[in-house]
Amino acid sequence: MTRMIHFGREVTGSFDSAARREWLVTNGLGGWASGTVSGANTRRYHGVFVPALKPPLGRTMLVSKFNEHATLGNQSFALSSNEYADGTVDPHGYRHIESFHFDGLVPSWSFALDEALLEKRIWMSYGRNTTLVTYTLRRAAHPLQLEVQVMVTYRDAHVETSGVGWQPLVEPLALRRGVRVRAGGEEFYLRANAGTFTPQREWHWRIKHRVETRRGLPDLEDQFAAGAFTAELAPGETFVIEASLEEHTNLDWERALADEHARSLSLIEQAGLKDEPEWIQQLALAADQFIVHRGQGEEAGQTVMAGYHWFSDWGRDTMIALPGLTLTTRRYDSAAAILRTFARYVSQGMLPNRFPDAGEQPDYNTVDATLWYFHALDRYVEASGDEGLARELFPVLEDIMSWHVRGTRYRIRVDPGDGLLYAGEQGVQLTWMDVKIGDWVVTPRIGKPVEINALWINALCVMERLCARLNVAGAQLYAARAKQATESFEKFWYAEGGYLYDVIGGPDGDDPVLRPNQLMAISLPYGPLASEVHRLRARSIVDVCAAHLLTSHGLRSLAPEHPAYVGVYGGDQKTRDAAYHQGTIWAWLIGPFVEAHYRVYRDWEMARSFLAPFEHHLADDGLGTIAEIFEGDAPFAPRGCIAQAWSVAEVLRAWRTVINDW
Repeated sequence: MTRMIHFGREVTGSFDSAARREWLVTNGLGGWASGTVSGANTRRYHGVFVPALKPPLGRTMLVSKFNEHATLGNQSFALSSNEYADGTVDPHGYRHIESFHFDGLVPSWSFALDEALLEKRIWMSYGRNTTLVTYTLRRAAHPLQLEVQVMVTYRDAHVETSGVGWQPLVEPLALRRGVRVRAGGEEFYLRANAGTFTPQREWHWRIKHRVETRRGLPDLEDQFAAGAFTAELAPGETFVIEASLEEHTNLDWERALADEHARSLSLIEQAGLKDEPEWIQQLALAADQFIVHRGQGEEAGQTVMAGYHWFSDWGRDTMIALPGLTLTTRRYDSAAAILRTFARYVSQGMLPNRFPDAGEQPDYNTVDATLWYFHALDRYVEASGDEGLARELFPVLEDIMSWHVRGTRYRIRVDPGDGLLYAGEQGVQLTWMDVKIGDWVVTPRIGKPVEINALWINALCVMERLCARLNVAGAQLYAARAKQATESFEKFWYAEGGYLYDVIGGPDGDDPVLRPNQLMAISLPYGPLASEVHRLRARSIVDVCAAHLLTSHGLRSLAPEHPAYVGVYGGDQKTRDAAYHQGTIWAWLIGPFVEAHYRVYRDWEMARSFLAPFEHHLADDGLGTIAEIFEGDAPFAPRGCIAQAWSVAEVLRAWRTVINDW
C-alpha cells in the first residue's frame, strides 16, 4: 500500500500548517467524509458523515465532527481542535499528533499521549453510506479512557447550520452502544463496538470555518452535541464508531478495512502502475474518488463528480476527465458505463453541462461537452477495442452531428461558408471559460473559439474513422467536412504573435488574446495542427504558451501581460469569479500542454519534467489529490476545490501517454 503521504510534528505541531492540509474519503456514491489534519473543520463541507441521499447528489451533512478526549491515569488529553468566531482555537489536540499518514486513501493519525500511542483511522465503505472511525491503542502500560462527542446536524452540504429553534431527535439503541438520530426528514444511526453512549443534547455555538472567511462566504456554524461514546481501551484493543444510513450492520471493522485496502491494491494492479512512482499510484487511487454511481434501476449508470466538495457531475468535466480517470487506469467497464449514461441525456444534439444538485432538469448551456464526448468515445474504442459500444452509440453521434450542421441552441451551428463551428449569443457562456456574474459574462467568446473548432475537426475525423471501422455509410461526407474545416482553420493563425487567435468571427472581430485554449489544436489526436506538416507552427505555439502561461501547476488562463490579468484568486464570490479565467492557473491544462510539447519536441524527459511538481503538491492542500486551480502569481497557492477530476485525470493521462509512447 502506497504511503507517500506522511509527515510528523513539523506539520502537525502548527495549527495553521495542520489546518491547511485536508483529507477526503469517498464511497463511490457521491458522499464523503472530510476534514483537516488538525482535527478542526475549516470549511462548511468538512464532516465525518456526508452521504449523497440521491446518488450522486443530495449531499447532506449529518455528522459534522467528532470531539475526542482521552484520559490516561491522572492525565487528560484533548485529541481534537476547534476554531471559534473570535479566532480562539480550543482545544489544541493537534499538539498531540506525533505523525499523520495515508494508507492508500485511508487517513491515519498517531497521537502521542505521554508513553501511550493511540492511532485513529477513518474511511467509508465502498458502495455504502457508512463511515467508520477506529481508535487503536498501539502502545500503553495501562488502559486508556476514551470519550468521543458526536456533533450531528441535518443540512445541505453547501450551507452552514444555525442552531436556533430546532434540534435533532436522538433515541438510544440496545445496550446503550448507539443511537438513532432523526433530523429533518432523514434518519441515520450511530453505533459502537464497545462502551456506552450518553445523550447530551446541547448546541455548541459560533464555530468558525476559516476557509469560508477567505472565500467571502458565511463562515460560522452551530453544532449539536447528540452525546458521547465512552470506552476503555486496553493495549492492542480497537474501539470503532460507525455512522450509517443502514439500520442493521455487523460492525466488522477489520473486514471493512481489509476490503478497503484490497480494493486500493486492486486498482493499482489493474492500472498496471505497480512499477510507477508512488505519487502516480496515489493519483490512480485519487482518480477512483470521482467515479460514482448515478441513478437506480433501469436508469442506473456511472458518472464523474467534477470536484470535491461542491461540484456535481458536469458533462464537460466528465468527458475531459474520462480518458485519464478510466482509460489510463484500465477501467474500461466504468468508461463504457459513463458514456452510456450521458448518451441517455443528449437533447437537441447536446450533452448536458451539469446536473443540478437538487435534482432538477439538466442544464444544456455548453458547446464543448458534446464535442469532448466524441474524443472520449474515440479514446475508449482505441484503448479497449470495444466496437460494440461504438456501434450502439453511433446513432446518437449521427444525431449530434445533424443538429450541429443545421443548428441547435444558442446559435451553435456550422458556418456553411467555411465549415467551422460558430457558437454563442449575448448573455450566455458556452465554453469551459464559463463564468457569469449576474448578467455579466466575463469571457463570452462569441464566434468561433479556437478549441471548439479544434474539437469540431477532431469529432469529424472520429466520425470518418468510425464509419470505416463499423462499415457504415458516411465516411466520405465527414472526411469532406473535416477537410473544409481544417483548411479554414488557417484563419486562426495570428502571425504577429506566432500563435492562434482565441476567437475569430466574433462581434468585435478576431481576438488575439493569449490563452491556452489553442493547445487543443495540437494535443487532440486529429487536431488541425496535430500532424507533422504543421510542426513548425505548432512549435511556435507551444513556445509562446510555455513562455507566458506555463507554471509549476498548470497553465494560466490569461497571459500576465494582458491588462485584464488577475494574479490573485480571493475575496468574495464576485471577485473570485471575475479572476477565474483571467489569469488563474488551471491544473488540467498541463495535460494538453505536455502532450503538445512532446508532439513537437519528442523529448520524453523534458515532457515528464513538467509533471514533476505535482508530486510535492500531493502533500499539501488536498492530500493525495490535485486542486482545481492555483493563483496566477507565485508562489501559485492552491485554490478552489481541493480535489478536481480533470486535474487528476490529465496529469495521469499525460504521464501515461508520454511514458507509453517513449
